[in-house]
Amino acid sequence: MAAKSQPSAPKTKSPGSVSNGTAASQGQWGRAWEVDWFSLASVVFLLLFAPFIVYYFIMACDQYSCSLMAPVVDIVTGRAHLSDIWAKTPPVTKKAAQLYSVWVTFQVVLYSLLPDFCHKFLPGYVGGVQEGAVTPAGVVNKYEINGLQAWLITHLLWFANAHFLFWFSPTIIFDNWIPLMWCANILGYAVSVFIMVKAYLFPTNAKDCKFTGNFFYNYMMGIEFNPRIGKWFDFKLFFNGRPGIVAWTLINLSFAAKQQELYGRVTNSMVLVNILQAIYVVDYFWNETWYLKTIDICHDHFGWYLGWGDCVWLPYLYTLQGLYLVYHPVQLSNLHAAGVLLLGLLGYYIFRMTNHQKDLFRRTNGRCLIWGQKPKVIECSYTSADGQKHHSKLLVSGFWGVARHFNYTGDLLGSLAYCLACGGGHLLPYFYIIYMTILLTHRCLRDEHRCANKYGRDWERYVATVPYRLLPGVF
Repeated sequence: MAAKSQPSAPKTKSPGSVSNGTAASQGQWGRAWEVDWFSLASVVFLLLFAPFIVYYFIMACDQYSCSLMAPVVDIVTGRAHLSDIWAKTPPVTKKAAQLYSVWVTFQVVLYSLLPDFCHKFLPGYVGGVQEGAVTPAGVVNKYEINGLQAWLITHLLWFANAHFLFWFSPTIIFDNWIPLMWCANILGYAVSVFIMVKAYLFPTNAKDCKFTGNFFYNYMMGIEFNPRIGKWFDFKLFFNGRPGIVAWTLINLSFAAKQQELYGRVTNSMVLVNILQAIYVVDYFWNETWYLKTIDICHDHFGWYLGWGDCVWLPYLYTLQGLYLVYHPVQLSNLHAAGVLLLGLLGYYIFRMTNHQKDLFRRTNGRCLIWGQKPKVIECSYTSADGQKHHSKLLVSGFWGVARHFNYTGDLLGSLAYCLACGGGHLLPYFYIIYMTILLTHRCLRDEHRCANKYGRDWERYVATVPYRLLPGVF
């Protein structure tokens, strides 16, 4: 579903001479123009089962103390029926609907109506109006980058409420967790339907639309590349970061507050989960401008995959570690806690430095030093859908010479640390590392398939120079 967005092969771009564009060159961007049977089967499977997976995990925590096998055993042995489990599931409530409406409206206001001011006083932070990557139709969109500002304002209000205002309990998210899930589903499906209708009736840019002729694929993977309302409200950027990622750290804080309420203390495992995941969230918003060049923004169209995924899948499954620790307050030994912290920080260091090298290389057009040396590159070219020829340089120095997606490796190490913080009592908190391994491995293959089509023989030279994807000598 919604994923931690990463760039593919590091490159710099510059417009070149015009050449004749073809349908083949158009197919090098974004999702497929034609749908094979396997892709269609995968789409239908996800549409049917992804919502059930989210429900099952949250229900297992609520009714079976986070055991994934206990519901199955109860149903198989006849001790419970599906109707019994469903009857115990809290429905959507008026309070949850009001909370969620206020939350989404608040984030829309912060995104749309409050220009960024953080870049004016935070050294090194790049915010305000920024340009995205060139689209398949040759368009360069502008974005108001203010995610860090929205995150800071939201969390300042949260802490002000917790310590001074007392408008609501810090456990409010946990206390309404399942009713809020139904609200998130309503928004996810509503925005997905709206975006599909919009693509047919009033697309933002018709040249950046892709129609496969298959309803399910169009609905899930999206038709429009950058659907917008007005000049600045970009659906893809908003839902990619707000409301899900802003909420991520608030959700964890609410889980910590609930643990304090239930047991009189917050365990070191809960502190670790809050800190390590907060590092990732803050990193995302600090580098929001950089994320304009990642796969979610640069290549994916906006459909159910991103719309529903960012509303439901991300906030409900990426926070399973904190939820698990409410039901199982694991207190780690000092050695175990130190190991988890070091692993998480190592993963973040690899993730951030790998991406920093790519960003430095791109910003300077290769005129920089990486690991103290002039970077080695592979020159390549490609043609966009408008027939414009572009030139790129693929970096093969630093971490990008170790493996083609070494930033994913750092991401996976960090993800593993989140899970190890929960001990070894249940499988549920380890869903995240299993999911991220599958997701990022698939993304490696998807990136490389697109790049092979896009760059042709230049990509073959790159693969020969950097032969491994994630782990040198292994994969």
